[in-house]
Amino acid sequence: MNKRLRKLAIAILAAFLLITYARPAQSQISSYMPEESAPHEGTWLQWPHHYTYGVRFRNEVESSWIEMTRVLVQSENVHIIAYNRSERRRIRNVLRRAGVPLARVDFLIRPTDDFWVRDNGPIFVRDLTHGDIVVADWGFNGWGLDAPYMKDNTVPVGVANQRDFPRMNLNDLIIEGGAIEVDGNGVLMATRSSILEPDRNPGWTQNDVEEYLTGILGVTKFVWLDGRDGGTEDITDTHIDGFARFGRPDTIVTMNRRDLRYWGLSNRDINRLYSTRDVSGKRYRRVHLPLTRNNVRTTYGYNTGFKGSYVNFYVSNGHVLMPTYGDPNDAVAKQILQTAFPDRTVVGIDFRNAYLYGGMIHCVTQQQPVE
Repeated sequence: MNKRLRKLAIAILAAFLLITYARPAQSQISSYMPEESAPHEGTWLQWPHHYTYGVRFRNEVESSWIEMTRVLVQSENVHIIAYNRSERRRIRNVLRRAGVPLARVDFLIRPTDDFWVRDNGPIFVRDLTHGDIVVADWGFNGWGLDAPYMKDNTVPVGVANQRDFPRMNLNDLIIEGGAIEVDGNGVLMATRSSILEPDRNPGWTQNDVEEYLTGILGVTKFVWLDGRDGGTEDITDTHIDGFARFGRPDTIVTMNRRDLRYWGLSNRDINRLYSTRDVSGKRYRRVHLPLTRNNVRTTYGYNTGFKGSYVNFYVSNGHVLMPTYGDPNDAVAKQILQTAFPDRTVVGIDFRNAYLYGGMIHCVTQQQPVE
């Protein structure tokens, strides 16, 4: 069977599963989500624009996207979602002027509300029958109706259509990419506050969500934290990727107990996180990154009022992109991450201005696994 026919067969199977098993049981696993450090075909970026929040907003953050692209093209493709053809032309010129090679850069024209592609963009899973890549298209509603979202919610459809990927229409469940962490071997970490929330998934129980995610992500063990418990509340309702990540299949990158309390976690959550084991019962290796020493200030001097997390890094084929904040702990965190990823080069990307708007590097990147 050729590749196109295989993709058609997968799409038909996905549609059948969605209709017949609206919430698939664990025995019906049809695909799985590779962990982030597995080889990438490329990385998706949703480029900042002026159409929602204005030119100043775009100009404050764009340099971070330029630098991410500069690093990423050294080891993989970069797929940029541009608002329209005019924006595509402008972005190309911006990258050329910055000296960023464009041989590995391509574009998808798609109107968007914002740039948080991790949360609203496609989640790529691998079909277990043929090994092909499939777009899992969960619903996105602006983190529980807190921000514009109608354009962003159509991005997975655009990616699937343009790149000829089979697509699973899973819009009956709201799932943001930053709300889940998988180790690639059957374990998923998440917070209840960012998934089991009335403005996202009213009427869904934890068991409902587990049955649904099992069939698509290949998960057989769930590590649930309560999440929001005061502290640094944010629009995401405490996404897991702000404070705990699977750096590798055997490693959880997180923070020390004091910093996790600052981030808003309860002692019960911290104990649960620290005692987490893989599917075989083995404890994960744990790496602790600090918070910034000081509250993050933008490049133009505005005090955000919060310390910054380094846990929200992104692992590419050749590098680890780590957010930096012009803080003394930038160098400390970079050294710790470099030790944790000896086969990749850790590169700091100044994310002070984007942090003001609610996120960091992992929030604005999305990996596409190799086919």
